[in-house]
Parts: sequence; C-alpha cells; structure tokens
Amino acid sequence: MMPEQFEAQLKVILSQYRNNFTDKEYDEENEDHDILMDVFGITPLLKRENRQYWGRELGMCWQRLVCEVFRLNCADYKPAIRIGGDEPSDCGIGTDVIDTKYRIGSGDSGTLKKFKQYGKMFQEQGLTPILLILREDNLPAAIGACKVGGWKIHIGDGTFDYIKNKSKFDLKTWLQSLAKAKEFYVSR
Repeated sequence: MMPEQFEAQLKVILSQYRNNFTDKEYDEENEDHDILMDVFGITPLLKRENRQYWGRELGMCWQRLVCEVFRLNCADYKPAIRIGGDEPSDCGIGTDVIDTKYRIGSGDSGTLKKFKQYGKMFQEQGLTPILLILREDNLPAAIGACKVGGWKIHIGDGTFDYIKNKSKFDLKTWLQSLAKAKEFYVSR
C-alpha cells in the first residue's frame, strides 16, 4: 500500500489536468482510447474534437505522472537532461535515461534523427536510453528509428511493467482504480 502523501501528490497532477480539460474548447479528430482517457472520462468522440490538444496534454500528464512516481520511489532518481534548448530525457533512474511518450506519431526526419542521435550519445556515456510509451498505436517507422538509435522501448503493458519493477508502484492498477471511481472525470 502506498503512503497517503504519495497518492496525494499524484492526485494533484491529475486535478490540474482535469481542471485544464474542463475549461478547454475543442475542434479536431481522433479515434484512439487509452487508460488516461479512462481516468478523465474522455471519450473517443470528445478526443476527436481536437487531436493535437489531447495528445499534447495527455502526453504531458503522462510524463509528469511517470517522473513523479520515480522521483518519490527511487533513491537513484535523476531529473531531465537538458542540452541547449532540447530535453532528450524526462528523468533517469541509475544509468537508465528515460524519455516518456504518450504516443509516437511523428515520422518526420528531424524527429527521427534526434531519437537516433540522443540514443547513441547516451550509450556512449555509459547510459541506457529507455522509452516508456503509453499507447500501442505508434508509428512503426518512428519505433524503428528509436531502436536503431539504441533506445530500449517499452510500450503499453511493458511500460507499466518497467515502472512497477523500478518503483515498486503499480501505476496501471492505480490509474484503473481512479478511472473506476470517476474522481477525475471531465464534466461536459
């Protein structure tokens, strides 16, 4: 069982996003569904109204939740690595350099080049580049480019297994219980 303070800190993040979602106006398309959508009660119909907005916001929520779980539970936690204006990782644990992604949908050459470049750079520094991706509907070319760059990729349940293994916290089960409780539903 996790301490109440830990759970309260994670719920602060979810509350901030619920408030942002409640105030947002929408207008685009998306058919996807995932556990964070369940937590907030976001239907595919609602998400279709603005794909870019939901992808960006759910992605940042995912990043913050994962990093906070590691920060609060891992003695060897490290903050994001910044290089100039780029942030090629969101956090780290020991020699693992972690980048979180809600979904990888961009196959543009600049994005793929950065994945390859940073993955190899981390390896040269004796670090293990890890991608923790929530969704399973990723662009195959982007996943391939990350693998070529040396990233170890965890997707969907594999991501949750990695988080649980490293932090001893079952984030998936916790999110599922919140979805069932409807505590963070976006009211419309």
